[in-house]
Amino acid sequence: MIAVRAEGDADHARVHEIHAAAFGRLDEAELVEALRRLAHPRLSLVAEREGRVVGHVFFSPVALEGTAGGPAAAGLAPVAVDPAHQGSGVGSALVRAGLRRCPERGWRAVFLVGDPDYYARFGFALAAPAGFTYGDPHLDPALQVLELERGALAGHRGRVRFHPAFAGSPTAQPED
Repeated sequence: MIAVRAEGDADHARVHEIHAAAFGRLDEAELVEALRRLAHPRLSLVAEREGRVVGHVFFSPVALEGTAGGPAAAGLAPVAVDPAHQGSGVGSALVRAGLRRCPERGWRAVFLVGDPDYYARFGFALAAPAGFTYGDPHLDPALQVLELERGALAGHRGRVRFHPAFAGSPTAQPED
C-alpha cells in the first residue's frame, strides 16, 4: 500500500537520495533543496511504502507572462520515485494526491514539462494549443497544462515561467 503525506524535515535526506538515484545526477535533488528555501506557496509530498519513503513530488508557483491578473497556477516538478519502486504506481499516487491538494494553495491550474503520453492519464493536455509557451523550442512540445477549475485559464495565454530556482536546472528557461 502507498501512503502519501506532506514532506517533513526528517525526510530531506531521503528525498535527496531518491532524486539523485532516479535521475542519475544531483540537479533535481539540488532543485528540490532550492525550492524548499525559496518557493512560497509550495506543496511537497512524499510517498511511503511499508514505512519507507519511496517517492517525492514538488509543486511551486509559476508566473503567466502576458496575462495581467491571471489565475494562480503551479508547476509540477520535480517528481521522482526510488528506482526499486518505479512502475508500481508510486509516481501516479504522488501526482494524484498533489493535484487534489493544489486548490488548498489557491492554485487553479497546473503546468509541467514532461511526457505527454504519461501525463494525459491525469488530465493534462498540451499547453501550446491553449496559447501557452515555455519559451524554448525544445521544451515547448512537452509543456502541458491541467485546469483544476474549469475555465480558470479562459482568456489567458503567454509564456509560463517556472520558479526562478529552475534557472540552475537542466530544464532551465532561457533568459530574454
